[in-house]
Amino acid sequence: MKLKMLIVLLIGSIVSLTAQTQGSISGKVTDKATTQPLPYVSIVVKDGDQVINGGITDDNGAFDVKNLPLKNYTVEIQFIGYKTTTVMANLSAENKAVNLGNIILAEDATQLDELEIVKEVSTIEQKIDRKVITVGRDLTTAGATASDIMGNIPSVNVDQDGNISLRGNQNVRILIDGRPTTMDAATLLKQIPSTSIKKIELITNPSAKYNPEGMSGIINIILQKNVNRGFNGSVNTGVTFGQTPKYNGSVDLNYRTGKVNFFGNIGTNGGNYYNEGRIERLDTQQLNTFDIVNRNKGFLGKIGMDYYIDDYNTFSVYTNQNYGSGTATIDNTIKYPEGSMYDNIAQYSDIDADNHNNTYDIAYKHKFEKEGHTLDFEANYNDTKGNQAADYKTITGAADPVFYNDDTDDRRQTVVANLDYVNPLNEKTTFEAGAEARIIRNDNTYNTTRIFDNPALQNSVYSYDNDIYSAYVTFGQKLGKFSYQVGLRAESYKANANFNNGDSTFENDYITVYPTTFISYTINDKNTVQMSYGRRVDRPSLDQTKPIREFSTPLITSLGNPELRPQFTNSIEANYTRMFGERSSITGGVYYRFINDEINRVLYPDETTPNTQDQIMSFANFSHNNAYGFEVSANYKINTWWDIQPAIDFNSINQQGLVAEFTEGSDTEFEYVNKKITANSFNARMNSNFKVTKKLSFLLFGFYRGGVNGVQNNSHEMYKVDSGARYSMLDNRLTASIRFNDMFHTMRYAFDSQNPFPQTGEFRWESRTVYVGINYMFGQGKNRAMQRKQRDDNTKQNSGGMF
Repeated sequence: MKLKMLIVLLIGSIVSLTAQTQGSISGKVTDKATTQPLPYVSIVVKDGDQVINGGITDDNGAFDVKNLPLKNYTVEIQFIGYKTTTVMANLSAENKAVNLGNIILAEDATQLDELEIVKEVSTIEQKIDRKVITVGRDLTTAGATASDIMGNIPSVNVDQDGNISLRGNQNVRILIDGRPTTMDAATLLKQIPSTSIKKIELITNPSAKYNPEGMSGIINIILQKNVNRGFNGSVNTGVTFGQTPKYNGSVDLNYRTGKVNFFGNIGTNGGNYYNEGRIERLDTQQLNTFDIVNRNKGFLGKIGMDYYIDDYNTFSVYTNQNYGSGTATIDNTIKYPEGSMYDNIAQYSDIDADNHNNTYDIAYKHKFEKEGHTLDFEANYNDTKGNQAADYKTITGAADPVFYNDDTDDRRQTVVANLDYVNPLNEKTTFEAGAEARIIRNDNTYNTTRIFDNPALQNSVYSYDNDIYSAYVTFGQKLGKFSYQVGLRAESYKANANFNNGDSTFENDYITVYPTTFISYTINDKNTVQMSYGRRVDRPSLDQTKPIREFSTPLITSLGNPELRPQFTNSIEANYTRMFGERSSITGGVYYRFINDEINRVLYPDETTPNTQDQIMSFANFSHNNAYGFEVSANYKINTWWDIQPAIDFNSINQQGLVAEFTEGSDTEFEYVNKKITANSFNARMNSNFKVTKKLSFLLFGFYRGGVNGVQNNSHEMYKVDSGARYSMLDNRLTASIRFNDMFHTMRYAFDSQNPFPQTGEFRWESRTVYVGINYMFGQGKNRAMQRKQRDDNTKQNSGGMF
């Protein structure tokens, strides 16, 4: 017993003696020109020429080097682009904790300016609630617009009309810089130059922090921006050679001085786009052919300012301006076999459309003294205008031509205000809360001269308004290798629709809760497993509900359905990430969804016309559908000159809905029957990069999409192969790239259908093209890690009250 007591006393004495003979050196590092704190600055503590200890500054520029013997030291403060500063620190029994105060670093004028080099190869990172694709030059050379490069992203598909789907479903929410877009996503993505994109985030199972809209999740497109000091930027330009050349270009500029940072990005694209297609009725041998030419112009402008009030407060104001215009010429011919009872029809259409999507934002961020303790407020106003004038000339048999026109005007105004609060209660526990208000006003005006031959079409006005108020809380903890987050979002939703000033009205008012749960287990530093659950909603849009023409041909008229119900989805997801070395990783995931009242396209005979050859395309709710799937993607560096990014995904959905079938023995009478199917979809992609020299590299991209059976149509398989090359010059300031898309001209969309008529079809577009692009970077480039972090925070990429 005495021996044990002696050992305890001895150990205690050693610990006490050690504590009494050790000290610490602390301080803070700031920039001389901006007076802002500098994070990630190297602190080196020396005894003569020997390095004793060291560290780096945190996000607030602070450092604290501990466990130093009591003696005299030389402390060097080192940071790339700045003059090294040396100070003395004397630790003694009377002064064991030395605070060096505020250490000011001045720029090293003799050091060459640095540039922020755009990554050559796109990378994929799996985070707890999202997959982040950093866009490299291999993706930006895929085409002129954001729509062109989307088809190269894992789990994302783009159809022949530019519509985006995630995991096989088009009910996906598109965000630009973390903000919802009110413009049609397919139209907007064709206006954004590919070179303006920095990252693409796939959030397949968002937490309660996000707005619950979008069955398959969120695609967040983050545009280029920087906060490098001084004046700097980049210029991008490119030409796509198809049937005719198409152009794109963008300029990214930034000016940082003192506490103010100005930034801006301007991009434009345009050209003629050619499409052709055919639909054949197998029962009547009717052949419908399409020849389409679109002449589009797009403009994107982003400009703003950050004001760093002090270390704890930042104010930002910025705007995104989108403008698109275009004309289209459509030749639509319908031919019947000789001896048929029907006359051939030819329709010639000229369409002129333009749209504006203008967003204005103000943001304020307050950082409390505790690390990670923040309060964010943001207000956003969006004004979207779109109009389309369509002139039609229809020739039927020997009859005189019939002329008519359709004019539509759409207007949407949205006001959003949200507040987000984050409080790390301790090192392992975080509490978050937020609230949001969204006021949305939609107005549509439609005028047509076709009333004489189709009573379903009439001059009309239509309004569709939404008031949405919500609040959320999340709570997360880290327990050893486990971490979890639970959340709940409550939302009050009100909708009011009014057709022709009271001829038809619709109201909806309900309160819903959306729970979410995330669990993560870190097996070791190379293996992580994640699981999540979330509930989401898809509400009918203006285009889906307005009971007026979306488009019209001699045989098909597309109308909205004002009686559509919201679609709710419960989703369970699991992901596994494995790291290999520094640059290689593989991520696999599985998911299962329970879907109620799924919104989908339907096609049925038009009862208002004299014969049943005409069809109505609209929307309807399909009940009680289930879906599941898996996906695997990887970044793998085979050797120093070759890396690949393979990806596969599979999804299956059980669908059922009412389809029109003609009664046996009749070609005029039909009935609606319930049809159940299982739609399986398989996609595979492979991006391969070959680095020949430091300046020259090549890429090869392959894509395959399997056929998919649907309630209405069965889609056939699609595939293509692309190739390209990049060459850097002028110390990587100038890069030239070339890409040959769809080298073997294999891309097409083909389908077959039995309801309401047996028919097959095929559509082709200008998929076989050659893109040539040039990127030039100029100016200074001393990056501020903290300032970049603030800028990213202020664009709300990861915050939630807003979406």
